[in-house]
Amino acid sequence: MKISFQKLAGYCLVIGSILMVLTMLLHPSGGSLEYITKIAKVLIISHSIAIFSIPIIAFGFYGLSETLQTSSKSSYLGFTFVGFSLVAVMLAGSINGLILPMYASKFHNEMGQNLEIVKLVIGYGSKFNKAMDFVFINGFSIAMLVWSVVIIQTSKLPRWLGFYGFILFTFVIIGFLLDFNFISVWGFSIYIFGIVSWIVFAGFFMVKLSKTT
Repeated sequence: MKISFQKLAGYCLVIGSILMVLTMLLHPSGGSLEYITKIAKVLIISHSIAIFSIPIIAFGFYGLSETLQTSSKSSYLGFTFVGFSLVAVMLAGSINGLILPMYASKFHNEMGQNLEIVKLVIGYGSKFNKAMDFVFINGFSIAMLVWSVVIIQTSKLPRWLGFYGFILFTFVIIGFLLDFNFISVWGFSIYIFGIVSWIVFAGFFMVKLSKTT
């Protein structure tokens, strides 16, 4: 059966979103060096799923940008921001989910000064991971805002989806103004679960639209 590009991209958005949710459900909270060593396999599996989902959902976002294309090609501005944010996710997932557990498992028995060096390296990795989460949140939020504006202007997808994107973006802004910690494990999970609904709806309507064109 022949499948259109738009339909395939819509499916990729839905599948990528499911994998993102699965990652959040499997993702354990951080802890001591010993605890990280204990849950190393879970960390590796959950973050491997996240990394695997990145090219899938990136293809879906490219399809969304194509679907929303106008003469100004402003939808590709959204794709540029989301591509930037997905690179940050890949770096964060690789460090926090692959390098960190392998490093902790290898050096958790170190003593004295060596242990302090190990903790220092792990602490640096944690700070880098939070910085990448911050880049992702800002990058994707701007991308969603751009696409929402195009949706409202063109009605190429249901306009309520554009207004819904505005609402989600507003909540992010309010969260930052109220110093809500989006880059904690729970804060980041809340953000992911929030945006996943918008992505799934976008993918669903792309699939539905492809059947009528």
